[in-house]
Amino acid sequence: MKLLLLGGNGQVGRELRRVLPALGDVVVGTRDGADADVVADFDAPEALAGLVHRIAPDVVVNAAAYTAVDRAEGEPVAAFRANAEAPSALARGCAGTGALLVHYSTDYVFDGSGVRPYREDDATAPLGVYGASKLAGEYAIRASGARHAILRTAWVYAAHGRNFLHTMLRLASERDELGVVADQIGAPTPAAWIADATGQLLRHGLATSGTWHLVAAGETCWHGFADAIMDEALAAGLLPRRPRVLPIATVDYPTPARRPGYSVLDTTKLQRDFGIVPPDWRDGLRATLHGMEQDRGDMAAG
Repeated sequence: MKLLLLGGNGQVGRELRRVLPALGDVVVGTRDGADADVVADFDAPEALAGLVHRIAPDVVVNAAAYTAVDRAEGEPVAAFRANAEAPSALARGCAGTGALLVHYSTDYVFDGSGVRPYREDDATAPLGVYGASKLAGEYAIRASGARHAILRTAWVYAAHGRNFLHTMLRLASERDELGVVADQIGAPTPAAWIADATGQLLRHGLATSGTWHLVAAGETCWHGFADAIMDEALAAGLLPRRPRVLPIATVDYPTPARRPGYSVLDTTKLQRDFGIVPPDWRDGLRATLHGMEQDRGDMAAG
């Protein structure tokens, strides 16, 4: 199998670099070509269909996106270019070559007013530019005629990169007390597991194109996630002390973009179609921190 991985330097992309080589030859694309095989600039989507034709992969895995949720409110053209126009161009390339397109989307396509985990066929109603741009990308892929798997995920974090986990660890080293939003509910999902599940999906194969939800099991709020980070990081020796984590309301932490209040995603379809069983979100956190602890030990030994 020949695979083209786009967004190879992002949170999920870096984990896919670990997973995908077991499936075949991997060509990695990044925005500027750094630490990669090819340039895949999502600010120039018109070149992406040609890239797919030139590489002629069996599978395109698109882990690239514009993910600055708040900045997107002031940069809608840039957000739609990367999240809608670029996936549309990739999908056209895949339709023309017969390649399968694996594309990651988001819980932000929903408005968060639900009272049970969202299913794939529930009505979408994004609250802001980021969610609207990702939803437009979904529509474009489905309309392209390309074979595709759209994987919606949420609350993604990793042992590397800029994310909630690293922000909490940094603030914990600087402060004795943190205030964290407690009225937004979701499922923290590690990038490493997203990559592992993607590999499992590709090994299984797709009987038909579709959309699946790909998130960890269970649910918590950002305050609960932060509290768990402090407990587990302290136990792993990644923090010298544990700060207090206080719950606050969304209204007390205003942001340019509105967030869904409830964005838990139902993974029943994923489990049924591919036999992929998501880990509990806390187990995923523990595994991620354990990896960080090992990396720190390796660096000290080196």
